[in-house]
Amino acid sequence: MGTTVFERRRPAASVVEHALTGTRQAAFWLDDVQRPRHPELRGAVTADLAIVGGGYTGLWTAVLAKQRNPDARVVLLEGQRIGWAASGRNGGFCEASLTHGRENGENRWPEELDELDRLGLENLDEIEAASAELGMDFEFERNGALDIAVEPHQVEWLREAAADAAARGDDSVELLVGDAARAEVNSPTYLAALWNKRTSALLHPAKLALELARVATEMGVQIFEHSPVRSLDTDKGADAGSVTLRTSQGSVRSRQAVLATNVFPSLLKRNTLMTVPVYDYALMTEPLSDGQMREIGWQNRQGLGDVANQFHYYRLSRDNRVLFGGYDAVYHYGSRVRESYEDRPAAFELLANHFFTTFPQLEGARFTHKWAGAIDTCTRFSAFYGTARGGRVAYAAGYTGLGVAATRFAANVMLDKLAGLETERTQLRMVRERPLPFPPEPAAALGINATRWALDRADHNDGKRNLLLKTLDALGLGFDS
Repeated sequence: MGTTVFERRRPAASVVEHALTGTRQAAFWLDDVQRPRHPELRGAVTADLAIVGGGYTGLWTAVLAKQRNPDARVVLLEGQRIGWAASGRNGGFCEASLTHGRENGENRWPEELDELDRLGLENLDEIEAASAELGMDFEFERNGALDIAVEPHQVEWLREAAADAAARGDDSVELLVGDAARAEVNSPTYLAALWNKRTSALLHPAKLALELARVATEMGVQIFEHSPVRSLDTDKGADAGSVTLRTSQGSVRSRQAVLATNVFPSLLKRNTLMTVPVYDYALMTEPLSDGQMREIGWQNRQGLGDVANQFHYYRLSRDNRVLFGGYDAVYHYGSRVRESYEDRPAAFELLANHFFTTFPQLEGARFTHKWAGAIDTCTRFSAFYGTARGGRVAYAAGYTGLGVAATRFAANVMLDKLAGLETERTQLRMVRERPLPFPPEPAAALGINATRWALDRADHNDGKRNLLLKTLDALGLGFDS
């Protein structure tokens, strides 16, 4: 097995130690905002639509539901605080893809891919338009993204992707090789880059969640925090045709409900094994000086990500901090979600090492924040959708780390389904199909960790996939980031 550039170009241990000294264990985005408080649900209320979950999926559903029917009584229940989980911790990459990248879509729904690409791009356009139409400021920047090659075999992958885009007549993709790539962002590790100029944007994750909550409230949505839902009951007798959501202090009887719990346990037994939580880690630097910015270039402020199986993603904030995350993806036995899993010194040290390998000219910079979050992963690596309880309950989950934009699409899918509408969205095979479930423990932990090991080996072997990965590919379970 060979070595990767991150093993061949390691910074001095003192550089990493200095950078991590005094780093705060907290998500930068949530530290960067003032979060208004919403009341806890106490007593019984009624609604036309009850939503479980105060992340992007639930919040977009609330806003879009009120846009469709301003008179609808909409109630949203959040177990902790609005946007506190994945919606306030992600990298802020807002991607058009609904299929976790074109290759994953081509492998699963090739006959629909052009339509899925179009719908994804329209959805991204509508998110951008919503900023002005709804008076929201979430620091939206449509600067595109660079897919980065840091190993020779990855350059060939980018050439193939560029050729595919050209064959489809997509002139928004530009291949940059060698000095041309480093002219965009100056890293000695860069061998090539593919600039996707139209299908990617950046935003402030926590501000998007809070702005959606503000707009929803102004539209008349009732939002309750610290109100985890304990049960979902299908009503009978005089209340037949409705569902009741129960918290420890109250209840909501509603004509319909949306479940937007994503990484957290579903209220539906059918979805118990459909997702697993995988922990992702990130660092945020202090604001870079003008001199440091000149050293690295990055004048076009694209989102960046390398194309390894174990990949890094990184981007600039509005005040020129660098968020650097990814690589490690950690699963804990039993699909547990625990706050204690967020503090993983080995993951942060590894990220810091890789950061200074990527940007040695930034040695001396410090990280102000370190954090982690759980990604709701499913076996097809993109969201799945469905209804239950006689069509009264809709759900979406399984975004697998590329859900910032896709949550809005999911909200429209669920509202279409609850309304009994046959739309372009609901007729998609991608929407109608469910992924395979994960096996129960201990098979889940064994399989997931074996796959992680195999992906790491592939990165050390010119991207060549071993028998395990080839078998998973053949079964439709293979992952290619």
